[in-house]
Amino acid sequence: MQVVTVIENLVYQKGLIAEHGLSFYFEGNHKKILFDTGQTGSFIHNAALLGIDLSAVDAVVISHGHYDHAGGLLPFLKMNSKAKVYLKKEAFFPKYHSSGEFIGIASDTIPDHRFEYVDEPVELDQGIFIMPDIPLEYPDDTHFNHMQVRINDKLVDDRFEDELYIAYIENNQLSIISSCSHRGIINIMEAATAHFSLPVHTILGGFHIRTCPDHQMETLVRYFREISPKSIGICHCTGVEKYAWLQKRLGDKIFYNYTGKTVEVNT
Repeated sequence: MQVVTVIENLVYQKGLIAEHGLSFYFEGNHKKILFDTGQTGSFIHNAALLGIDLSAVDAVVISHGHYDHAGGLLPFLKMNSKAKVYLKKEAFFPKYHSSGEFIGIASDTIPDHRFEYVDEPVELDQGIFIMPDIPLEYPDDTHFNHMQVRINDKLVDDRFEDELYIAYIENNQLSIISSCSHRGIINIMEAATAHFSLPVHTILGGFHIRTCPDHQMETLVRYFREISPKSIGICHCTGVEKYAWLQKRLGDKIFYNYTGKTVEVNT
């Protein structure tokens, strides 16, 4: 399966647009799938240049309720009349930075009939699963700092109960696509390998480790060495500095997954 990064923080190809956000596109045997929609409608511009027909997309999966992952949802729905939007109900809870800035989804203009709420694993297409459960087996591998959510009119620390990820199974191998990993990429890998009991081939996405201290990074490196995936593609909230830090320790299996890049998984 090929995964195209439609938009991300960095760009090198002439004509494409980068922004602080993330959107992936991939095709199963029967469905065309979008995972997140970036911060604005700029991913629509990129998709056209990359030869992706967004009007033919069958399903959109929203990883969590932050503006840089769902901000382009309404522009997408205006140009695509058929795709269902898969997400957890908690994604619509109002989210804020601790500074008071609203960073959630402006959902009041999005039609309810387009939503499919996910509370258990969903096989979108053959071997492509939406995975909504991420137990915190490693509490230190979380990224909740300065994030809040309003629940029952009370502002509390956001533990990202709305977060989900994509698992792809082929050739008895597991690949994981995570968009921001607020609940921790180690916790996501633990959840995926416990559910499917398969070796990990590719890990792709944002890890939200840009400000992580060295001891937390060393724990991540030890886990990667233990799991030993074939390749690890990082982007968005990972940070280019942490990419360089990881690449120095893990070598060529680490790569940066910039805007416009196509990645072959499970091959």
